[in-house]
Amino acid sequence: MHLADARSLPDLQSPMPEFKDRRVTVMGLGRFGGGVGAVRFLVAQGAHVTVTDMFPAEELLESLGQIAGLPLKLRLGEHRVEDFREADMVVVSPAIPADNRFVQAARDAGVPVTSEMNLFWERNRGQVAAVTGSNGKSTTTALLHAILSGGCEAQNRRSWLGGNIGRSLLPVVGEIEPRDWVVLELSSFQLEALVPLKPRVQLGLVTNFTPNHLDRHGTVQAYRAAKQVLLAGQLQTDLAVLNQDDPDVSQWETAARKLFFGTRDLGAEGLFVDPTLPRRTALWRYDGQETLLPVPAWLRLPGPHNLQNVLAAACAALALQTTPPVIQQQMETFVALPHRLECVAETAGRKFFNDSKSTTPEAAILALKSFEDPVVLLVGGYDKEIDLSRLASEIARRVAVGKIRAVAFLGQTGGALERQIKQLLPAAAVSEFATLEAPDFPSAFAWSATSSRNGDIILLSPGCASYDWFKNYEERGCQFAAMARTWQPN
Repeated sequence: MHLADARSLPDLQSPMPEFKDRRVTVMGLGRFGGGVGAVRFLVAQGAHVTVTDMFPAEELLESLGQIAGLPLKLRLGEHRVEDFREADMVVVSPAIPADNRFVQAARDAGVPVTSEMNLFWERNRGQVAAVTGSNGKSTTTALLHAILSGGCEAQNRRSWLGGNIGRSLLPVVGEIEPRDWVVLELSSFQLEALVPLKPRVQLGLVTNFTPNHLDRHGTVQAYRAAKQVLLAGQLQTDLAVLNQDDPDVSQWETAARKLFFGTRDLGAEGLFVDPTLPRRTALWRYDGQETLLPVPAWLRLPGPHNLQNVLAAACAALALQTTPPVIQQQMETFVALPHRLECVAETAGRKFFNDSKSTTPEAAILALKSFEDPVVLLVGGYDKEIDLSRLASEIARRVAVGKIRAVAFLGQTGGALERQIKQLLPAAAVSEFATLEAPDFPSAFAWSATSSRNGDIILLSPGCASYDWFKNYEERGCQFAAMARTWQPN
């Protein structure tokens, strides 16, 4: 597979005259790499950059450290309309809605508005393997990148990792060759912003789909439409890797050749585990050939959801002609990403798992299903206006059978989630159900650890975003990990 128009792009190793001496406002420095990447790229191109962010400097120290010493103007703790109206271009963080009044002021003044990912997309010469979905996309993206990196070494090509996973490739876009693979995690926000470019991906992978970010998208239909941008621009020569077990995703339309992954073999092309197959094997079906591979045996990550992630990444890698020995080597050495069901401490017979990246109810449910030992759960957070009833039902079911010993409820959704769960429990179970509607995170952790027993799992899997108590899910996870590593029973 080759990117059809890659060689028509200019040589990107030298500065681009289109940015020299242009006034560019970067809105949202952020903490996930996109803002920093855009700033570094634009300054290197000779642009006059203004960085504006509503957060004050003390809340952006890590990002500010990455642009320290660069010739630019900082506007922190506020936005000013003149920075938008008087610019030649505005680069907006994907977290900022399109109807933001400052963004609208730029548009009203005729100023082009773009994003870090859009700037990268317009200049990227590599072939794109992009991953989206409601859950599991970061692990799947990182695993696919690791596998392709192992296979590329012998082919004089490289695999580059970027996007929503927290790494901007914009500053190094000039180093990416047409033969390289660019593995991107793309959020619904990034995909929505890419629509004007009619993006094409050579391989598009969708992990799953459940309602999320309705506070931003408004409806499930709008959220789905944003995700489907990943497949909309594909050609017949491209590949789409879809979750066969997801009744929504499995029906998504694309012009590309469809491959599926899942837990039943229904006869399609792709990679499947099935009860009829030998234990810990998967069937790979492609181009009329069938091969049994011990893919589940290569899995080193806990939980059934990670089997889905492994099947997805391996299916994509096999379709890109990566050999099974390379896939095996990379899978067996792959470790859980930070904040994704990460075991951060083991003390006094307790194991502490940081799953702070669990920002959807479905992710929290999957985390709970990963453990047979009793769990003390920390759950709840920022209200994204999504339905928490399935999460409440799963917690109630596990409480009733003794799989969850106690629950600390966090943030804006904590109280409502607690009430939903108690309504689902018999009266006798409610009186024995140990709960805390926590006033703050340290109190939640201390109570959870004290409520645990030898052999228990203390699990932070909020099922909600973090913005009510924290800057982001990373800060939430880091605080949990730090407390877990120093905790000792009385």
